[in-house]
Amino acid sequence: MRYPTRQAQRALLLLTLILFLFPPFAPAESDPAPNRVFDKIEAMIPMRDGVRLNTEIYAPKRVRERLPILLTRTPYGLGHDEQGFHSSLSSSYVELVQEGFIFVFQDIRGRYKSEGQFVMWRPLHDKTDRKAIDETTDTYDTIEWLLANVPNHNGRVGVLGISYGGWLTVMAMLDPHPALKAVSEQASPADQFLGDDFHHHGAFRLSYGFEYVAMMETSKEKFSFKFDKYDTFDWYLNDLGPLANANLKYFHGNLPTWNDFVAHPNYDAFWQKQAVPPYLGEVTVPNLNVAGWWDQEDFYGPLKIYETLEKKDAHHWNYLVVGPWNHGGWARGEGRSLGRIDFGSDTSKYFREKVQAPWFAYWLKGKGNVPLGEALTFQTGSNGWEAYEQWPPRLKTSQRKLYFRSAGRLSFEPPSQEDEPEFDSYVSDPAHPVPYRPRPIEPTYPGPGWPVWLVEDQRFVHLRPDVLSWQTEPLKEDVVVAGDIVAHLFASTSGTDSDWIVKLIDVYPEDYPRDPKLGGYQLMIASEVLRGRFRHSFEKSEPVVAGQVTEYTIDLRSNNHCFLKGHRVMVQVQSTWFPLIDRNPQTFVENIFHATESLYQPATQRVYRSRHFPSHVEVAVPSR
Repeated sequence: MRYPTRQAQRALLLLTLILFLFPPFAPAESDPAPNRVFDKIEAMIPMRDGVRLNTEIYAPKRVRERLPILLTRTPYGLGHDEQGFHSSLSSSYVELVQEGFIFVFQDIRGRYKSEGQFVMWRPLHDKTDRKAIDETTDTYDTIEWLLANVPNHNGRVGVLGISYGGWLTVMAMLDPHPALKAVSEQASPADQFLGDDFHHHGAFRLSYGFEYVAMMETSKEKFSFKFDKYDTFDWYLNDLGPLANANLKYFHGNLPTWNDFVAHPNYDAFWQKQAVPPYLGEVTVPNLNVAGWWDQEDFYGPLKIYETLEKKDAHHWNYLVVGPWNHGGWARGEGRSLGRIDFGSDTSKYFREKVQAPWFAYWLKGKGNVPLGEALTFQTGSNGWEAYEQWPPRLKTSQRKLYFRSAGRLSFEPPSQEDEPEFDSYVSDPAHPVPYRPRPIEPTYPGPGWPVWLVEDQRFVHLRPDVLSWQTEPLKEDVVVAGDIVAHLFASTSGTDSDWIVKLIDVYPEDYPRDPKLGGYQLMIASEVLRGRFRHSFEKSEPVVAGQVTEYTIDLRSNNHCFLKGHRVMVQVQSTWFPLIDRNPQTFVENIFHATESLYQPATQRVYRSRHFPSHVEVAVPSR
């Protein structure tokens, strides 16, 4: 064995000392407090119209290389730890902090310490007007200022955000600054009438819409509506009553977004102008789309944005990750479970450590490789990550139909003559709606029930007289759903309008040794609502013909789930989902926001399951 010379030993010792004292980027300890890692700079950054936006810049103290800038913009305020440093640096951004970036957080205009007027989902500006502003121009101007005023950057900028912040990220890439090299839109809404926060297929999301608008437009800072009842189900039903009472008794015409709800009950130019997909041209910046299977607010958005961009992705810069999370669940905690459902691994930590941090390191530092293929989804049930060349993987799946049958049976075999009578029925009464989660129902914010209601046991409504259920026999082998789920409901109503809610459910075996308390659990995998008046067009509502059998096609979105051997597949159908969805009067009126109490009438609903009218749910299963 040859030993190094004394001179070489000294050189090695000196190099070790230098790397210890002056690493390329290394915090002083493995899990440091942000105030020991960063210098904090506060700035009011001027926009092109003179309005100044409150901004916090966190520059690493010990760095020997120029670092990229990572920008997050938000309407929800810049939360701080005890030392006055942004709380994300010690929570959701820990893996990014360890990788090394200059972090920037900003209040959007009109919120918290930023100047100007706040406009909910501010429309895009007129490009012919050089002085016009929107969130795109505010992001551009912010990046321009940062490049000119923040030292030691490498000239590359990334943007990421969740929910409203995700939408702001999409706005950033519509007309991107040349220095913008990577973005990650996470849980961004794409269309507020068709599938995100405020409506689903035209049905108004009452409790969320009411409470969110009160929170955002009653005060410049966060505000929670003060209910005088603990159970908001009771409050919405008896204190609020018809939607017309919101302005009459509480908002008094002072909240612009609520007034927009009232003025635009159909999918008119107002909603179409807000929708994101029409503005998504060629992919201009590498984009990591992120979604959660049980996102209670914006599951439609990121999948729709990914789908739209995929058609125009000449550079192959469009990526997707979907995990077993609720709204933003990938950004906090370990992600091993949601509610009572365990996923067998730390899914959120895996995403932050193995996907998100390497993603930005690759595009903003040129480090390593792209950490994923085209699409990465977590298959629930079997509990493992699956990689795909695209999502949904239509080239590798085939369509199968789960038919409603007599005696509450669900089967891959179509109805026969034995299925008599040819329909199942129930009475839907707006005065006694089906709750969307077990009562008492606390306020949406601060919760705590709202973030986990999509994984709650659906037995709390099973066998109610106004909820229909069909289920398979225990499965003899695993059944995987990997792609689109669409319900085809042949139904009639005695009224002239109706809501139809369809839920696809995984029923656990009664004997479940892994966790005996989950025996018989009914886990909702996919669910959606369609307001009958929009069965032909979302732009123009029309009455339902009373007593006439009509086919309702209800998109339950896509999913990746394994119904394990011994489990059952169940479908539930109902017509109220309160107060998640406002009550349909079941008597057609041009604008439900103006409906009076007398118009809310019970209706007899029939769901057909005959050979002529074969109600079913179509699922995508991997091809054999």
